[in-house]
Amino acid sequence: MNTSAYFQGSSSPFKFFNFDFTISVSEKVPSLEDQSSDFPQSTQDADLLRQLSFIPGLKEILMLRQVHALEHATVWVLSESKSAYSSPAESTNVQLDNELLGGLSTEQGFYLYGEVNISDLRRAVTLARHRITTGEWDLAVHPRCGTNLSVAMLLTAGLAVGVHLLLPFRPIEQLIGLGLAATTAAELAPDLGSMTQRYLTTAIPFNLAIENITRTRDVWGREAHFVKVGWQE
Repeated sequence: MNTSAYFQGSSSPFKFFNFDFTISVSEKVPSLEDQSSDFPQSTQDADLLRQLSFIPGLKEILMLRQVHALEHATVWVLSESKSAYSSPAESTNVQLDNELLGGLSTEQGFYLYGEVNISDLRRAVTLARHRITTGEWDLAVHPRCGTNLSVAMLLTAGLAVGVHLLLPFRPIEQLIGLGLAATTAAELAPDLGSMTQRYLTTAIPFNLAIENITRTRDVWGREAHFVKVGWQE
């Protein structure tokens, strides 16, 4: 997750995936009777690793996807805690996002950027892991994730190339086409980014064990907390 980018979602042709961040996540958790094979299974990554253990780097990829989801869930939980602390008298069903928090995932854990008490972070990580592995799977998806930026850039570039090839090579038509391509990409990117997160870049952290949390610096020298995790069957 790279929270330096933020996309504001709008009306979408992909409503059937139910990525609505204006609704509390807890309201979208299905009952046990409603859960089906469409939802993640707790042993799926462990089973995949046992079957395909000969593939180099597979464990690291699986861990990175799970860490990515845990990072997003932790940011959501910290945002909820900050909101509750700031305005205890107000009750809301809207899932709020603290834009001062950001993260970066690795296969060994994730960096959390922003001012946060380490004790609050420990509680948030533990709670986030519990909530996301017990049904609140939408916590794995975050609108400020760098995945959304990557999807938007690829979509814009693809549509721009397509428009350039389809329309006459005259300045007016090309400018109009590029404007339409950019507008279309901006409309589709938030939902396509959410789907990409859900199915490609994150996975429910069933196999992650939280080892420790330390105050450190990342490879660019930025101060952050690092949440180290380990793999468990």
